[in-house]
Amino acid sequence: MTETDDRYSILFEPVKIGPVTAPNRFYAAPHATGHGWNQPHGAIALRAMKAEGGWGTVAVQMTEIAPDSDMANHPMERIWDDSDIPRHAAQVEAIKKHGSLAAIEIAHGGMRARNFTTGRPIIGPSSLPVLRPEVPVQARAMSATDIKSFRESHKAAVRRAKKAGYDIIYVYAAHDISILNNFLSLKTNQRTDAYGGSFENRLRLIREVLEDTLEVAAGHQAVAIRFSVAEPGRPGGLTHDGEGRDVVEALAELPDLWDVNISGWSQDSATARFSEEGYQQPYTEFVKSLTSKPVVGVGRFTSPDKMVSLIKKGHLDLIGAARPSIADPFLPNKIKENRIEEIRECIGCNICVSMDAYGVPVRCTQNPTISEEWRSGWHPEAPALSKKLQSHLIVGAGPAGLECAVTLARAGHQVTIADAAKEAGGRVTREARLPGLASFARVRDYRVYQISQSANTDLYLDSAMNLSDIEAFDADNIILATGASWRADGVGSLQFDTQQMTHPHVMTPDDIMDGALNDMPPSRITVYDDDHFYIASCIAEAAAMAGHQVTYLTPLPTIATWTDFTLDQERIIARLASLSVPMLPNVSLTTDGSFRHSLSGETLELDSAALVFVGARKPNDDMAEALHEKRAGCVYSAGDCLAPGIIQAAVLSGHSIAQQILNENNPHHKREQILLQTS
Repeated sequence: MTETDDRYSILFEPVKIGPVTAPNRFYAAPHATGHGWNQPHGAIALRAMKAEGGWGTVAVQMTEIAPDSDMANHPMERIWDDSDIPRHAAQVEAIKKHGSLAAIEIAHGGMRARNFTTGRPIIGPSSLPVLRPEVPVQARAMSATDIKSFRESHKAAVRRAKKAGYDIIYVYAAHDISILNNFLSLKTNQRTDAYGGSFENRLRLIREVLEDTLEVAAGHQAVAIRFSVAEPGRPGGLTHDGEGRDVVEALAELPDLWDVNISGWSQDSATARFSEEGYQQPYTEFVKSLTSKPVVGVGRFTSPDKMVSLIKKGHLDLIGAARPSIADPFLPNKIKENRIEEIRECIGCNICVSMDAYGVPVRCTQNPTISEEWRSGWHPEAPALSKKLQSHLIVGAGPAGLECAVTLARAGHQVTIADAAKEAGGRVTREARLPGLASFARVRDYRVYQISQSANTDLYLDSAMNLSDIEAFDADNIILATGASWRADGVGSLQFDTQQMTHPHVMTPDDIMDGALNDMPPSRITVYDDDHFYIASCIAEAAAMAGHQVTYLTPLPTIATWTDFTLDQERIIARLASLSVPMLPNVSLTTDGSFRHSLSGETLELDSAALVFVGARKPNDDMAEALHEKRAGCVYSAGDCLAPGIIQAAVLSGHSIAQQILNENNPHHKREQILLQTS
């Protein structure tokens, strides 16, 4: 094994956390996995992979303490009663097997809970609507008896966590997904008793629960508090130079570990489009100056130099990561072994976050093996086993083709990649040139580097291949990863029939990414968004920054609708507003090619030099049918060429096809099954 670079040796120093010691400074922070309490095998395997990859501490996501904290369609962990302990014990064992500490974030969701499955009233400090606008119910104000009962439930959950063998037990007071945060907040706490009013009263429950947890842990487990020191952009919210700081000062030496961040979730998990690595530091760096206890924080850290800087400056003791640990579970080991160029860096796209909206296992653009560790037996680093070595021609060096090539090459196969473009990367290279999307290029860069280090992979650019070229190539398998093209005929998410595009100058995102804006004098431009993700807003932003007068239209009632799932929507609206881009929702393209407001029925008169239509895409699959017919069983279509989608889907498609080939078209997928118990 290569000796660790002296520059990074500080990252591998042990850190004492109360009665336990973390073997290094890498801390896989709590985050939802989408597996939840009823899919334990998937959750356990995912976290065990992080431990194998060198994360010195691996934390389990929010774990409900009782039936009145049911998060419903957001599949969290549960530790409601003793029947939950065996599942947690198995998780602890899997994490500790690799020498890591195991942490659990026990919590009560308070006014963010739903209780759909349990039917219990939602509880909180005051009788107010719950913090989920789509749920038309109110929380019941907790009585003194309720508060006592909650404390007892929390202590019982701590005792179960101890029995399961966890090393670190959390008190959770962050993200307004915590009853403790609800009591602290002036917004949600309107009480006039000993738990309301003054700062000390609103802090009381957090202090009591911390003391309860320390009492039950009894010096055997470390006790951590997870706390959001600031709520940027929230009127009346906590600030890092106000009550957020006051909380840290008041409780400074109570917990064994401070896990600090900012809130709400869209702030804490900001995308790379609107934030840089380490973006939380201006808010959290003060904490170390107020406590002698170790501090962990997050900020989408992927650079080891940045990590070292944070430690040496005294801002953090432990480098926390959720999304970077998803993108590359082996990030710590790669730094330790001087394989920094091989880090699969998080691109900050928040596809992982979007899965939470659906309550399904997490996915990642960079790491197609996430959530497949147990189900499919996929490993992010170890090559797949292959019964026989073959040769493969991959046509297209976009995200699907590159991922397919890397996976096949790791298994020892001979791979040739040909692409008509002068640069590898396909759509990620093109999209990375749009405002805020530069990190997308990491999808290309990681895989091109892997290919450059492979003796059994050849990449040919500026090498267009026609059907005859492909047929003449002597390869056992042919993988078509030729992408898709944006349509200009009116077909989109809400309109499946082609339309008369009466505008004299219709462009698509492909035209914009080919540089069409550079060839236009300052003009009026209309961007019509029937895709509803990020592309249309990026084009509108790019056009406005280039000096054009831009109007954004969309047939839906909201702007860039799907970006609500990736936590971008509010920032996209604010960005376009700052650029003076009018945003008109509920405007639809009609059959005659005009635009009509769907509520008023009014036809819009668009005086624009160009219309950028952002709708559906057409797969570039012209050669697929002929090749499938001639070489059945040996031809595969991958990524957007197979089914246009998001970049994550393309990467997953390329990886899946490689695994399919390596397993001789016999994929093995396990299913989580709940066995019925007879009483």
